[in-house]
Formats: sequence, structure tokens, C-alpha cells
Amino acid sequence: MDLIDDYQPQQDRTEPCPGTLYIVGTPIGNLGDLSPRAKSILKRVSLIACEDTRRSGQLMKIIESKVPLLSYHKHNFKSRQKQLLELLKNNQSIALISDAGLPGINDPGEELVKAVRTIKHEVICIPGPCAATTALVVSGLACQRFCFEGFLPKKHGDRKHRLKIISEEPRTTIVYESPHHLLKLLKDLSTFCGEERPIQIARELTKRYEESIGSTIGDVIKHFEINKPKGEFTLVIEGKKEKNQEYKISESEALNKLKKLINQGEKSNIAARKVAEETGYEKKWLYSKLHKKLDK
Repeated sequence: MDLIDDYQPQQDRTEPCPGTLYIVGTPIGNLGDLSPRAKSILKRVSLIACEDTRRSGQLMKIIESKVPLLSYHKHNFKSRQKQLLELLKNNQSIALISDAGLPGINDPGEELVKAVRTIKHEVICIPGPCAATTALVVSGLACQRFCFEGFLPKKHGDRKHRLKIISEEPRTTIVYESPHHLLKLLKDLSTFCGEERPIQIARELTKRYEESIGSTIGDVIKHFEINKPKGEFTLVIEGKKEKNQEYKISESEALNKLKKLINQGEKSNIAARKVAEETGYEKKWLYSKLHKKLDK
């Protein structure tokens, strides 16, 4: 088959199939990113399940869709699920959309997809924008292997656990954050990952004032202490690099550096981090060696 045949538009692909759930990607900022296929489906399905009927209503007005809207969000998805499954069983077609991006990525969607699969009805994705992958591919950091964390937990114990995982993760990590909590998150990341860890922060993706800020965690903290965070943020954090075993100095010299910093008034954990970054030794190893010497 000629490769071009795979890209020929086919009329039946834009007509919704009865009893099918469509996962439809919508713009994360720029209306031009709504695909013709997505627009066609949103104008032809029986019902559209959406996070916010007012916000989605504005998009439907622009594309001249008169399809009824039904709210489906994190506070009501459990009660709505039975209703949506019944509609599919009655051969209605449903489009699921979020306020922005691809449904199921950091908002309700996966539960409904699982339930629809359970009753043996078809689920079709109409691909569209996603803030996580958009920020990743423009970051300049490794894209071949990455993981997505979404918004981190607010509870101290759960948050600390996730930050610890991120600090040890060798793959690139993607995190979402609001402007009000951005600086707190960056300072937490500095504590766990070190201020020299490379990072890129994308804001207002696909919009007029889109920008990418970054180099290291320490640098972006300084930037946002001067420039008040505005907009929604996607953080792309470089994975932990494996240490080269050819250390710059001997173990005894590294420990002497550590003790010197502590004698000068530096806190032991901060001193261990600084020496680790300078010499290549693990912070944990330096810290443990220090306390063994103190215990003797």
C-alpha cells in the first residue's frame, strides 16, 4: 500500500459510531489547535460530557455545535458514570472533553474509559494538545524516556514521598503547578534534587505570552522571586544522572572539605550537598561517613 493512502481523509471516520465513547483533545490555549476531525465529532455526537459546561459552551458556540452538554468532573464523575454507560448501551455516541487538553491526563476520564471497556463498547481517541508533552518537547531535556507526576500531593507525608521519588528518578519528570504554589514547589525540589538540577518551566503554552524559563532549579527560584508567577505552569525536570566513579578528589579530601564547611558554620546537610555537587560523591554517602566519624 502506498504510504499516502494512510493519510487520505475518509468520510466515515468523521461520523460518530453508535454506542461509542470519543476521547477528544481540545486546545490548551490556541483555538487553531482544534483539529478538523475533533470539530466534526463535537458537532455530530449525541452528547458531550465536559468538566465545565460554561467553559465548554463557549468553545461549542465558536464551532457552532448544538450538541447537548453534560457536566462530568472530579466531584460528580462517579454518579454520572452510570448515566453515560446507559446512553452508550442505547446506542448514543458520547464525546468526553476536558477544559483544556486531552481527557484522562490529570483529570477525570480514565475511570469512564475503563467502565466503557468493561461493557465491551468502543473507545476512540481524537488526538489533541497536551501541556505535558508540549512542554517536554520544547524543553531541550531528554524526551525518549519520561514520567508524568501531574500535581503533587498537598499532605506533607505524601508530598515528601513523591519528591523523594522524583529526586531519584533517572528519567525526565513532568509536573504541573499553579502560580500561587510555584515557588514553594521549586524550593521543595531544590531541597530534594539540589539547586543545580536542570529544569525548564513552560507557562501559557500555545498562548500569546508563552515562554520557557530555566536552566537550573536555583536559577528559576531567583527568577520567580523577582517576577511574580502568572499563568499555569508545566515543569520539566531532568532525571538524576548516574555519578561517574572517577571522582575528582579522594574520599579523605572530600570528607575534609565537608568538615571544613561545617566548622565554618554550614549546616551538615547543606555542606554535604555542596561537596557532593563539587566532587561527584553521593550526598548520602558523605553524610553517613561524617556521622560515623562523629560517633567514634
